[in-house]
Amino acid sequence: MEDYVRIFDTTLRDGEQAPGATMTAEEKLRIARKLDSMKVDVIEAGFPAASPGELRSVQRVAELVEHAEVAGLCRTREGDIRAAWEAVRVGRRPRLHVFIATSELHMEHKLGMTRAQVLEQIRQGVSLAAELCPTVEFSAEDATRSDVGFLQEAFALAVSCGAKVVNVPDTVGYTMPNEYFDIVTAVRQAVGEQTIISAHCHNDLGLAVANSMAAIAAGARQIECCVNGIGERAGNAALEEVVMALRTRQDLMKITSRVDTTQLVSASRMVSEITGLSVQWNKAIVGRNAFAHESGIHQHGMLQNRETYEIMRPEDVGFNESNLVLGKHSGKHALRARLDELGYRLDDEQMRVVFEQFKKLCDRKKVIYDEDLHALVNDGFGGDEQRYTLEAIEFSSGSNVTPVAVATMRVGDRVVTETCQGDGPVNAAFEAIKKCVGREELVLEEYRIEAITRGSDAQGRVFLTIRSGEFKARGDATHTDVVVASARALVDALNNHALQEQLYESGELRRAQEVRATGWGV
Repeated sequence: MEDYVRIFDTTLRDGEQAPGATMTAEEKLRIARKLDSMKVDVIEAGFPAASPGELRSVQRVAELVEHAEVAGLCRTREGDIRAAWEAVRVGRRPRLHVFIATSELHMEHKLGMTRAQVLEQIRQGVSLAAELCPTVEFSAEDATRSDVGFLQEAFALAVSCGAKVVNVPDTVGYTMPNEYFDIVTAVRQAVGEQTIISAHCHNDLGLAVANSMAAIAAGARQIECCVNGIGERAGNAALEEVVMALRTRQDLMKITSRVDTTQLVSASRMVSEITGLSVQWNKAIVGRNAFAHESGIHQHGMLQNRETYEIMRPEDVGFNESNLVLGKHSGKHALRARLDELGYRLDDEQMRVVFEQFKKLCDRKKVIYDEDLHALVNDGFGGDEQRYTLEAIEFSSGSNVTPVAVATMRVGDRVVTETCQGDGPVNAAFEAIKKCVGREELVLEEYRIEAITRGSDAQGRVFLTIRSGEFKARGDATHTDVVVASARALVDALNNHALQEQLYESGELRRAQEVRATGWGV
């Protein structure tokens, strides 16, 4: 086997399980294109058995991706495996990712199975998967709390049944680096040198990347991770941190990945924009302050030699040293060139849409920063047909004036206009929009706003969550006027809420909830 660390990205599957991070099918496709462009080795696109909609979403990713393997997650059950195969078989390089729990805790309380029954499930499930798909990966859920001897037995059986990759998940982020090194070493002894060993680490104790490095030192040659480290609970190992740790300390690790690191920042921004999960300013590699220096001593050292306080070059991960790039006199060629540098590959129609929005933004802002461009691209493609469209929002307020908003909405084939008062202009706008769509019962559960760039003309990005009945929905939008951004974010949430209701009525959402309740994920 060629000796390099394979990057298995599970942003679309485990990452999407982060609370509030649910993605539409179109959003998944955009992220999949980005990951494929970055040269990740494997893209885990979802859990096809969860619902017919999830199966179609994984199928579309498999059809789209040109270079990476596309994996579908499935339990050892026949129905799961056949659904996953139906989803990924259309891809150029399909993979089935089969799993079952092996810890005493999970076997007793979740599965209700004995060791012998779990081994039989592995035999049946992996054998069937190997009959269908040329590449099968087997995961032992909660491996780090499993008996090591039984773990070795389970993995050896999976390999004998056709698994080419075995995954050792630290499902609950429990293990320590030295302990994980020993577990991976034991697994390696059981499965031999020709089997690829994978590490899937959660970050509950903040050790996901450290444990991933320990696994590589022990012989693992695949790391399962997510962009920005998103995922269940405290998240997964961060792709950008794993990749740059390998690249920066190649002197120590003696191995690296094949990922194009210059696209790490743009991938981070894309995932953050789509999921609404902000990247903390001091986040390693891709955070806003990752290459910022305020201390006078540090600044003096940087002026003499950047290596005094920087172990990586910002351009190696996709930061541009001069963030001021475009303005109202810039043309389409200049915009496309900068978007290419940021890692976006747009076709002519996508470029036309983004350029139109770029020119409108230039009328409101003197300076266009890279962060503005990330927002433009990620706001520019709605994807699915929208039930609600905001045609116009007008408002007035002041210290001695009752705030009033007038909203004009397209609801299906109708255009509706309503006027409402509120405690402030945002509240008034929300009330008018809710009245337009006949959803006055909607409750705003979360609302936050962030300035995308500096300056008084900075765009504001609004993230919010609404609830009606048992359904919650997230929305986000960007504009230089925070009231307009807020109104657009609410309409985005309303469309997402309507989609959830539609899926529930069709049975797809109920099916996904039932499957999730049985405990899936590694």
